[in-house]
Amino acid sequence: MDLGIAGRRALVCASSKGLGRGCAQALADAGCEVTILARTAAEVERAAQEIGARAGRKVAWVACDITTAEGRAQALAACPQPDILVNNAGGPPPGDFRDWTREHWIRALEANMLTPIELIKATVDGMIERKFGRIVNITSSAVKAPIDILGLSNGARSGLTGFVAGIARKVARHNVTINNLLPGPFDTDRLASNFATRAKSTGANVETLRAQAAATNPTGRFGLPEEFGAACAFLCSERASFIVGQNLLIDGGQYPGTF
Repeated sequence: MDLGIAGRRALVCASSKGLGRGCAQALADAGCEVTILARTAAEVERAAQEIGARAGRKVAWVACDITTAEGRAQALAACPQPDILVNNAGGPPPGDFRDWTREHWIRALEANMLTPIELIKATVDGMIERKFGRIVNITSSAVKAPIDILGLSNGARSGLTGFVAGIARKVARHNVTINNLLPGPFDTDRLASNFATRAKSTGANVETLRAQAAATNPTGRFGLPEEFGAACAFLCSERASFIVGQNLLIDGGQYPGTF
């Protein structure tokens, strides 16, 4: 399927690895002019080279912390006026809410709620003027089915979800769509970190926990970043112009509800 976005400028946050990289690769494969970013220069440069080599096109990169005002300015300088914005940032650490201070909550809100809102604010009017825009926020399945040890993420990402529900309906008439992707268990560093936390608290073996978790998913496995990226690329496409303000859960059917 031709997604109709060849030549579109795409800014993909936190994309040197994991789900962000999967999204960047899919957009580059679709012909977009992709800019990726992450905090570590060596990692993001290597990722840009590898993504570009597979897609057969140059991929721009910038090393910055997207959760800071300075980092956002650097990202937008590297990719001014993006047609496609994929918001992503590392999730806050798992743990027990009794151990979290106000500072923990502020950092979680800055990374997983306020940073995406600031980037939407900085880019959406340009999209409206050009009569095309796609914004995809990578949130979490925890928005729909909270995970006990991810309270910081549950709260911050739910706040972003509420904000998007309102603003998405305000801009849709201009061919600008804003949607959220809610990943379930994908085989990423984040998943590994969560298993390590559970192993430490329960005394169980990490590999045993991984095997048990994979077995409980209806697919019998964890998702792959490239599968997630493909869904992101479709939401960013010309073909998805009537999908507005939605929360697309991608979890292999693990959430058992109908709605």
